[in-house]
Amino acid sequence: MSAPETPERPIRLLLVDDEESFVSVLTKRLRRRGVDVTPVLSGAEALRLIRKQEFDVMLLDLKMEEMSGLEVLKTVRIVAPETPVIMLTGHGSEQAAREGVTLGASDYLLKPCDLDVLFRKITKAAHKARAQQ
Repeated sequence: MSAPETPERPIRLLLVDDEESFVSVLTKRLRRRGVDVTPVLSGAEALRLIRKQEFDVMLLDLKMEEMSGLEVLKTVRIVAPETPVIMLTGHGSEQAAREGVTLGASDYLLKPCDLDVLFRKITKAAHKARAQQ
């Protein structure tokens, strides 16, 4: 007799972007796919949250008004070094996104990005992080 399968818990995603409408739409679309999304609109709010709770993946916008994604990433690498961070950037800042990978981001995507591609990258990063725990 084999052990019953246990359902895998949803991926806990911290979504960080200062474009409120983008965050709202992406949150709804990812939740429909079963992702447990915590949306925040600033790097400071993201850093406050990641000090309090664990996330499987952080999806981080590169360009934000108060604090850049690179600044947030540097602190995340100190306070939650095991959390995979996927950088998300608009047109024209791909070089900066690559810099993010150099600083420890697991991947980067250009906006607008295909939801299927984004979902696969989030899932892959979460599964890889869980396997390393």
